[in-house]
Amino acid sequence: MGRSTLAAIVLAAGRSKRFVSSRSKLLHPLSGKALIRWPLETLGALDTSPTIVVVRPDDAELRAACGAGVDFAVQRVAKGTGHAVLAARAKLASHRGPVLVMAGDLPLLRIQTLRRLVDAHRRLDDGLALLTAEVDDPHGWGRIVRKGKLVDSIVEHRDATAEQRDIREVNVGVYCIDARVLFELLRRVRPDNVQGEIYLTDIVGLALRRGCQVRPVSVDAAEVGQVNSRRELVRLEALLRTQTNERWMAAGVTIVDPDTTYIGPDVRIGSDTFIGPNVHLRGATRIGKHCQIDGSSFITDSVIGDRVHLRFGVVMTEAKVGRDCLIGPFAHLRPATRLGAGVHIGDFVETKNATLADGAKANHLAYIGDAEIGRETNVGAGTITCNYDGFRKHRTIVGDRVQIGSDTQLVAPVRLGNDVYVASGSTVRRDVPAGRLVYNPRDQVERDGWVAERRARERKK
Repeated sequence: MGRSTLAAIVLAAGRSKRFVSSRSKLLHPLSGKALIRWPLETLGALDTSPTIVVVRPDDAELRAACGAGVDFAVQRVAKGTGHAVLAARAKLASHRGPVLVMAGDLPLLRIQTLRRLVDAHRRLDDGLALLTAEVDDPHGWGRIVRKGKLVDSIVEHRDATAEQRDIREVNVGVYCIDARVLFELLRRVRPDNVQGEIYLTDIVGLALRRGCQVRPVSVDAAEVGQVNSRRELVRLEALLRTQTNERWMAAGVTIVDPDTTYIGPDVRIGSDTFIGPNVHLRGATRIGKHCQIDGSSFITDSVIGDRVHLRFGVVMTEAKVGRDCLIGPFAHLRPATRLGAGVHIGDFVETKNATLADGAKANHLAYIGDAEIGRETNVGAGTITCNYDGFRKHRTIVGDRVQIGSDTQLVAPVRLGNDVYVASGSTVRRDVPAGRLVYNPRDQVERDGWVAERRARERKK
C-alpha cells in the first residue's frame, strides 16, 4: 500500500490585536505577497489534500487572498487554538492519515522542514511529531523536556522550575499527527485556564499520557519566527531581503546596494545582470542575462529579455520587453505593453496596451496607448495617441519605418501605412496610405514691431 494522503490545517482566525489593524495581519504583505500566501504555497508544493484554512465568519477578504486549492472552516467564536482546529473536524471526517497543523503566520517555514516533520511522524505508531527550536530568550515559551530522543513533557513557562527555565529548546506550534488521534485528543482537552479556552498545546501532554511517542524535530529559530506585530513584520522583511539578495549575488547577479533592493520570492534573474540602488522587483517578474537596471525602478509581473538597459526611474507593470531594449529614464510601461527587440523608450514616455515592433523608437515625452507601432518607426516628442472618445477605447495602427514628427496627435481609430511621414504639429484623423506625407496646412503670421509696442504698453502700466 502507498502512503496515506497528507492533510493540513492552517490557523488564520486570530484577531491580530497587536497589529492594531482592521484587517487580519495575514493580509499584510511580506516581500510583496500577503502573509497567508507564504505557508499556503509551501503546503501546495508539499501537495497536501485537503488544505483547510480556519477563518473568522466575517473575513471574506482573507478567503479571497488564500486563492484556489484550499477549503475553509469557520471558527465562529474565538475559544483558543484547539477550538480553532476542532472547527476543521467536519472537513476531515473522511480523512485517513496524517495532518499538519500550523499557524498562518509562518512565512519562512520551508518545505524541506515540513517533509522532515512528516517523515518523523510516519516512523511513529499513532504518535505526534512537532517542531522545536532553540531560542536565545525562551521566556513565555513552552520548554521541551527530553527523554533521550523523544519528548518527555512540555512545561509552560509559568509552571517551570528554575532548572527547566534554563532550557532553551521550545515548542513552536507546528504538529504532524494522525487526524483521528488529533480530534480524539482535542475532545479530551478542558478549558481549565483563566481565558477559558481550548489550547492546542494541551494535546502534547494528553498524547504522552495516552502512551503515544512524541518526537521533536529541530529547526532553526529564524525559520519559524512568527509575525505578531508590525515591528516583527519589518524585521522579517529585512531578514528575507538579506537572504534573497545574498542568494542572487551568489548566482551571479550584481546588487550595488542590497539594503535598498527588494526582490520578491517569485522573481527570476539571469546571470551577469546589474541592479542599482532602490530597485523593487515584484510578482512573477523575469529578467534576462546581462541586463542593467540603473536604479529607482519599480517592476511588477514583467518579462525582460537579455541585454536590456533600464535607465533611472522606470516603472513597469505586466509588460514584456524584448532583448537589447533601452528604456528610460523616467518611463512608464503600463499593462499589456509589448516591446520587440532593440526598442527605445525614452524619458517621460508612457505606454499602455501597446505593441512596438523591433527597432521602434519613442525617445521623448510621448503617450502611446492602445496602439501598434511597426518596425523601425520613430515617434517624435510630444506625440500622443488619442485613444478614448469618452465612451470607448480605440486603436491606432502605425506601419513600418514611419516618421512621426513632434507634437502630433493620432486620433483613433486611425491607421498609418508603411513609410508614412507625418509632419510636426499634425493632427491625423483619417487613415493614411503607405508612403505619403501627411500634414495640416497652417500659415505662419508675423507682425513687425509687435514686441516693441508690447513693451511700451507694459512700461506705461
